[in-house]
Amino acid sequence: MKKILRRIISRYLPAVPIGIVLGSMMFSHSCANTTTPPSGGPKDTIPPVLTKIYPMNGDTMVPVHKTQISFTFDEFVVVKERQNIFLSPPQAKAPQYRIRGKSVVISFEEDLDSNRTYTLDLTNAIADNNEGNMFPGYTLAFSTGHTLDSMMVTGSVYDCNTLMPVKGATVMLYKFTGDSTVINDTLTVPADSAIFLKRPDAAARTDDWGFFCVRNIEDTLYRMYAVLEETANNIYDPDNDRVAFIDSLVRPVTVVDDSLPEVIKYLMTDTLECLARKSEYEMNLFRETPSKQMIVNSERLGERTAYITFMAPYADVDSIWIRDLPPGKLITQFNLERDSLEIWVNDPKEQPDTLFLNVSYLKTDTLGQLSPFIEEVKLTKPRQTAAAKSSRRDIKKEDTTTVFTITAEPETVEQYGFVIEFKYPLVKSAFDSLEFRYLNPRQQESKGTYKVVQDSLNLRKYVVTPDEKLMPGYEYFLKVPARKFIDINGFYNDSSEVQVTLPNDDKLSSMSLVLTNVKNKYIVDLLNEKRDNVMRSYIIDSDCTLLFPYIKAGKYCIRITEDLNRNGLVDTGNLLEHKQPEKVKFFRLDDGTFLIDIPEMTELEQSIDIGELFK
Repeated sequence: MKKILRRIISRYLPAVPIGIVLGSMMFSHSCANTTTPPSGGPKDTIPPVLTKIYPMNGDTMVPVHKTQISFTFDEFVVVKERQNIFLSPPQAKAPQYRIRGKSVVISFEEDLDSNRTYTLDLTNAIADNNEGNMFPGYTLAFSTGHTLDSMMVTGSVYDCNTLMPVKGATVMLYKFTGDSTVINDTLTVPADSAIFLKRPDAAARTDDWGFFCVRNIEDTLYRMYAVLEETANNIYDPDNDRVAFIDSLVRPVTVVDDSLPEVIKYLMTDTLECLARKSEYEMNLFRETPSKQMIVNSERLGERTAYITFMAPYADVDSIWIRDLPPGKLITQFNLERDSLEIWVNDPKEQPDTLFLNVSYLKTDTLGQLSPFIEEVKLTKPRQTAAAKSSRRDIKKEDTTTVFTITAEPETVEQYGFVIEFKYPLVKSAFDSLEFRYLNPRQQESKGTYKVVQDSLNLRKYVVTPDEKLMPGYEYFLKVPARKFIDINGFYNDSSEVQVTLPNDDKLSSMSLVLTNVKNKYIVDLLNEKRDNVMRSYIIDSDCTLLFPYIKAGKYCIRITEDLNRNGLVDTGNLLEHKQPEKVKFFRLDDGTFLIDIPEMTELEQSIDIGELFK
């Protein structure tokens, strides 16, 4: 009953003050309304109810100097999240507050602008004093001029990779004053620098569902952005913040009405009501590539290994060398993004305590341009490596042998094979000496053949793939014989063997994914229900059927990423270049959900039209 009253009050507060008083009287006995907790009875689970506001919602000619906004509740309250007291358009400093009895009084450290419409939002900022029940929120609209702007826009903000809703992002509207272009019947404009330099003309924060409503705005054209800020100053910092933007200009088409679901403040646990709200726009947050290029970090990890990292990806390195070390003694490897470089010294003799690494690369100069530069980096030997071994018991096995691992997972060995990864690069290898054998269910042993491929992104990693099709019920063994490999330390390897058997649990299921209308390169991932773990991954560029065997009963989702430049990466966007991040889509079932429920002992086939998905 009280929940219904709260909605009625928040909707019709300006028109029915007498109802507020009656509501307060009706429920005064059921609410915690003292500064000390009640001595007994059921726990209070009802949020505070707003009973009085000054100035009233919709008021005009509100003073611009020393303005105070008062919200009075039916019980004593506290401000739990002061950053959620949000003024739009925002000022340089956040609103201040103080508690006065059952009221929260909001003030501002600078004058308001004249002849302007403001909104003050309290979503998830206030809770009752005793039980901590959160007040769902209220948005007060008022004007310092003669008229109150009455339009609104809604939307949702998602993470560009997981497509999960983003809470606490600031959606920013900037009035459009420049030139525009019509492309495919859509009014588009290049991004400008306003988001870097000034605060928006209107703003709102996203809730737990990533939903936002920017209300009581002027009927005009806007650029729309969303920013997840590291520092809450309502100005975009490309080095620290994440950003999203709408390609086209935005013009509001909906008039604010307090009865609209998009305007009502629901509890975030009210799933059906929250999902029923209409999003006019969807934005995907991404982190931009840093605009400056330089070496930002370096570390020597051991006697012969180190790394350096660059601020921006795709570092343009002309040459690299270590003082007093012959060029042929240096081994280097970039990661896929080319923003991290691993370095090894291919010389088994003891190295100096400090190595002087010289890197010739394109570095951002004081004018913001990439210019050739030679930078010397000091790489100091770690203490534990620099300290001499004091006795035989201090020497570990990895101090005298080539360190490596062999892994093979039963569920994925058919797709990924056996993986051998060495800690240091090899100077001598004999992969033809590997021993691959298997036992059939009758324990008869046979030798098998295999192929070895060095990983294109990790020169210390090798994938061993059997030539024979792996069979259920068979035991497979891969052995690395002793003293067949030598690493840059001059150490030989010990013998090691791994054994794997395909899963034989009768309760496991499989899924065949039939992909059609494939016209580009795509990355296809099978993720768990929470979308935080990639179970299997494929890269495709034509129509095909992908098999996902040995799946435990549960819920899964399919993520498909469009890799237009075919580099195997999910490339980020660029705001000034008006470039969105590469598209990521989750396969949606007919009922609108993203989760595929796979029962036990099931062979499931799912078809996806890739062209239709990315249309």
